[in-house]
Amino acid sequence: MESNAKVFSGRGSQYLAEKIARKFGEKLGQVKISQFSDGEIGVEFEESIRGKFVFLVQSTYAPTDNLMELLLMIDAAKRASAYKVIAVIPYYGYARQDRKDKPRVAIGAKLVANMLVAAGADRVVTMDLHASQIQGYFDIPVDHLESSAIFIPYIESLNLANLTFAAPDVGSANRIREVASFFECDMVICDKHRKRANEIASMVVIGDVKDRDIILIDDICDTGGTLAKSAGLMIEKGARSVRAFCTHPVLSGKAYENIENSVLEELVVCDTIPLKQQTPKIKVLSTDELFAVALRNAYENKSINSLFIRSRMLKS
Repeated sequence: MESNAKVFSGRGSQYLAEKIARKFGEKLGQVKISQFSDGEIGVEFEESIRGKFVFLVQSTYAPTDNLMELLLMIDAAKRASAYKVIAVIPYYGYARQDRKDKPRVAIGAKLVANMLVAAGADRVVTMDLHASQIQGYFDIPVDHLESSAIFIPYIESLNLANLTFAAPDVGSANRIREVASFFECDMVICDKHRKRANEIASMVVIGDVKDRDIILIDDICDTGGTLAKSAGLMIEKGARSVRAFCTHPVLSGKAYENIENSVLEELVVCDTIPLKQQTPKIKVLSTDELFAVALRNAYENKSINSLFIRSRMLKS
């Protein structure tokens, strides 16, 4: 019997969508994405999607063409009479602009949410939003997956005896506290002050790191400056080793150089954004199985609660 679900991808996430579709149990659908001479994007589905559950996989990292492709795919799917259109956005771009923290600024995360809903998305599946309350910007269901389900098994495999978790800033404290509780370990916080975006003025470590194996966890690694400075400060304070785990490898500017020249043992990231270059210090873990299960459960109208570590903690 033919499945009523189809998985498609924009050009920015095809490498990941192919793996998700395979784990989901479907071939990646055929969609033609073309560009006019001036750069204008055109989208055309090359197979019938009438009455289908349509999953559209696309991370909205720079450039904005990735976001525009996703919006056009949603619109095309609705106009082709898809039954449900689910936007699968492993990395939700513009999430750092999640509040009005100074006068006369845009709230980019809300604007993107408005555009996705206006285009016709029925549901959004994403991972590690910069702030979980961004889910409230949508008037449609949002499945917000967490990379901890991928990172925890890898951390367990390291067999670190003196494990301590670290938040690279105060805003990440709640995210790290949950993982630290899972391992029944201590946590510390790096309190930083910025002069401007991507530039740190000062940083202090709150907590004891002496003779500890530190694991820094964050949602985004952009220039790598915060991670490099945090790791260096912890080594100065007596830490035995420092590793960093970041969901989304934005890695812009001098990020690769900053990571390579840092005291970090390794930077572990997810494949929500493709790496621009390979380096021995960066290890990539795939999100394909986690997204495939989430998509399968959404298609079959089942709960995704089992995908979160808090569920494992309640059962233990």
